[in-house]
Amino acid sequence: MKHIYRTQGTCATQISFDMEDGVVRNVAFTGGCNGNLKAVSTLVDGMTPKQIAEKCKGIKCGFKQTSCADQLANAVLKAYNEGK
Repeated sequence: MKHIYRTQGTCATQISFDMEDGVVRNVAFTGGCNGNLKAVSTLVDGMTPKQIAEKCKGIKCGFKQTSCADQLANAVLKAYNEGK
């Protein structure tokens, strides 16, 4: 199932991803640091929301209270919990 998450407090404005059987695939960010976010998307492909949250939750970008990776963790956990 395709999910779209509007980010808060980051340069990226949106994250889209598919989640099937509790596995995240096809992560794509709109905006943000293109190369870094392509790398993040590739690295988390095939992970569960819990695995992504363990790696990405709480990461900050500069002086911001969040980051694109942190927002991704929020997005996949929200989608997972809504699907229960």
